[in-house]
Amino acid sequence: MAEVFPFRGILYNTQKITDLSRVVVPPFDVISREEQQVAYDCHPYNMIRLELNRGSENGAGDADPHGLAAAHFSSWLDEGILVRDREPAFYLTATDFQIGSQSICRFGFIGCTRLTPFEEGQVLPHEKTFSGVRSERLELMKACHANFSPIFAMYRDPKNALLQQAAASVDGRSPRIDFVDANGHRHRLWSLSGADIAGMSAALAGSRIYIADGHHRYETALAYLRWMQKTHGTLPPDHPARCVMMYLTAMESEGLVILPAHRLLKKVPKDLRRHLLDRADDFFDVERLPANGSGSEPDVGSLKTALERHVRPTSIGVAMKEDSDLYLLRLREGVMEQRFGGRLAPELIDIDVTALRQLLFMEIMGFDNRRLDNHELIGYASTVEQGVEKVVSGEYDIGFLLNPTRIDQVRRIAEAGLIMPRKATYFYPKVISGLVINSLRPEAGQGPADR
Repeated sequence: MAEVFPFRGILYNTQKITDLSRVVVPPFDVISREEQQVAYDCHPYNMIRLELNRGSENGAGDADPHGLAAAHFSSWLDEGILVRDREPAFYLTATDFQIGSQSICRFGFIGCTRLTPFEEGQVLPHEKTFSGVRSERLELMKACHANFSPIFAMYRDPKNALLQQAAASVDGRSPRIDFVDANGHRHRLWSLSGADIAGMSAALAGSRIYIADGHHRYETALAYLRWMQKTHGTLPPDHPARCVMMYLTAMESEGLVILPAHRLLKKVPKDLRRHLLDRADDFFDVERLPANGSGSEPDVGSLKTALERHVRPTSIGVAMKEDSDLYLLRLREGVMEQRFGGRLAPELIDIDVTALRQLLFMEIMGFDNRRLDNHELIGYASTVEQGVEKVVSGEYDIGFLLNPTRIDQVRRIAEAGLIMPRKATYFYPKVISGLVINSLRPEAGQGPADR
């Protein structure tokens, strides 16, 4: 089954970069243009210049962004801003964060996993990806020959024994990295080597790995491997391109949190928005949630309460530009089975994003796969407040607010070899970029080569 190895990570030199909160960033796919600018302004060695280079230092976009990222990566290594560890290690992390009033700590570790095609069943996906994003990420990987951000993945461990053992091994030991990011999340990192990592690879050898977040990165790593083989011929078994950096945590961990990925759409014609609720009435019970007070402020609180109260069957909130009211669509019993029972697996019919995509987007709104594959026309929000605000401001034309997908749904769909619609899950918080980098050049000492 899965092969997971320690590796020689590349980390920020904390003697030169004393405050890592100023140089780390979220994964590329959740960074807005405004957040990109903030990261550029925050620090000259911010990871944004590697993870999502804008193409120039002045923002004009008049240079090759991937070439600039490669130049920064090389110069930072030469300057000692980034330093590669001498020995292979697993990198144990602890992320402390809040959900409402609840304090949560999520443990995980970063290692390298041998790449295998999804059809072999060792690494399992659950979401579709955007072709344009895969192409762009591949060009970055070709230029830099590195993984700048780990894939967020899970394995099954009902007793969470592996992470508990790893956490016990660092109890009382000062972390190599300890900082609080701009969102108030605390990040700590320890290196596990020698006796600490004995048996960790063996413990995972019989496991399947479930991708939580990072499907684009995994598919891009497979494409990079194919490109390397086409360019250089058959690669040796221990070549670093045969592996990809992953953050792994137990599926049963109390710190594993899924938030909804609310959909926000651009370029939705006004006439389509005007008639949407009438068309939806054939399949949903439609409830209008009037605006607060003077009629100009959407009642976000009532929508959140309604979504939490109507988890089953599927309930979807709707916010529309130039309409201060909000709406709750409650799917009528049996609709999905009647319309899609012969075309979709039961595991897929059960999830809210399927009803959104198949029923609302494709049947009611008339979108086709090409429209839904255009990542420039769709955005995401992880909170109802954020989603509604982006519609009210006019940044998006319409927003669809969802309840979160459950972890047991993710597992069943992955094990059945099925794929959810894109962005069906939002695992929170994201695994931050900038803790560890994995070089894909042979001299970097990838895990399998060091056995």
